[in-house]
Amino acid sequence: MHYYMNGFSKGRNRKRLLRYDRKLYKKRHKVENMFAKIKDWRGIAIRYDRCAHTFFSAICIAATFIFYLKE
Repeated sequence: MHYYMNGFSKGRNRKRLLRYDRKLYKKRHKVENMFAKIKDWRGIAIRYDRCAHTFFSAICIAATFIFYLKE
């Protein structure tokens, strides 16, 4: 089922409503929140590790901690 909402760029004065899928929007919101929580970790936010595999490992560890702790 599709719903309609006002666009973000022009505020409440927008004449045409934008169509969106509510279930997909909720999933996207969860993914964005997860990225925001991962960026709270200093080493990941500034990409402290030089090697790509080490950086990816740090992201996996941070995501695991966030998932299990439910911050």
